[in-house]
Amino acid sequence: MAPRLNFPLYLISLIIGAAGGWIISRWGIRLSLMDHPNERSSHNSVTPKGGGIGVLVAFVLVALHTGTPSWFWLPAAGVSVLGLLTDRFDISPQVRLVLQFIAGFIVVTGLDRWSMSGIGQIALILFFSVFVVGTANFYNFMDGINGIAAITSIIGFILLAFSVYNSELNISFITLALCISLACAGFLPFNMPDAKVFMGDVGSILLGFVFAGSVVWLSKSLINFLTNAAFLFPFYADELTTIMVRIRDGERLSSPHRQHLYQLLANEYRVPHWKISVGYGFFQLLVGISVLIMKNVGIWAVISALIFYFCAFTLLSWVLRNKVESWI
Repeated sequence: MAPRLNFPLYLISLIIGAAGGWIISRWGIRLSLMDHPNERSSHNSVTPKGGGIGVLVAFVLVALHTGTPSWFWLPAAGVSVLGLLTDRFDISPQVRLVLQFIAGFIVVTGLDRWSMSGIGQIALILFFSVFVVGTANFYNFMDGINGIAAITSIIGFILLAFSVYNSELNISFITLALCISLACAGFLPFNMPDAKVFMGDVGSILLGFVFAGSVVWLSKSLINFLTNAAFLFPFYADELTTIMVRIRDGERLSSPHRQHLYQLLANEYRVPHWKISVGYGFFQLLVGISVLIMKNVGIWAVISALIFYFCAFTLLSWVLRNKVESWI
């Protein structure tokens, strides 16, 4: 069954995404939504943040229009509003994490598929809750240069929509995914190549939370889970390799830093932000298309492809990091 195209809704999402970026870029100062450079920043000037509010508005409107379950969109909207408050006020990471886990737990337990009982069911619920919250925060950590969050969302949600279309599951989700992509596309010109506004936690936390929640919602088998999660592969690979490097160096994982590979490329190698973001997007597209092809071969083909890409990313990261260390 082919999904009905809803061009007016697509256009509205594009306009709302752009409106969010434009409004915050113009009035961010009056709203005290400003990002001040710090030790983990890859920019040097004070810039309005919170432009992802347009993505939030588009997401809620489309979720209501498509009949998306409230157990899915309400917690996602909640963590996004919490992100907006974080953009404006100083909310402790501990409070944010607790509220995010509550929201993630609501999403995961909202799924009507828990046939297991006892320890097995509890373990799965905990794993998926950590996956949703972890991805939301990974997305936030990776949103550090111009364009990277918006480009990744455009590609990631289009790949999710294609995956759903190809499997003929949850057809209404295709509209939601495409509208999120278009809202991000509307925001992108305000953030790249030169950032007039940043997406902020309101946008990055929302996108990571919705992406991971969608993966859990749509994946009824291990191969589907691995394939769908791989659509965000560059973010996972960069975050995991960075964590390994920081553990190796004896750093506290909770302390601020700018050691992600994309940050090294932007700061130490002086690569323009837009080139890094586009490069990550091409890599994301390569991995996504590859795993979709490998999915037809079987789960071990998907796993092998992901191991290959992770090893390649880790090797590139190791070479570039060693080169930087040799300069010191």
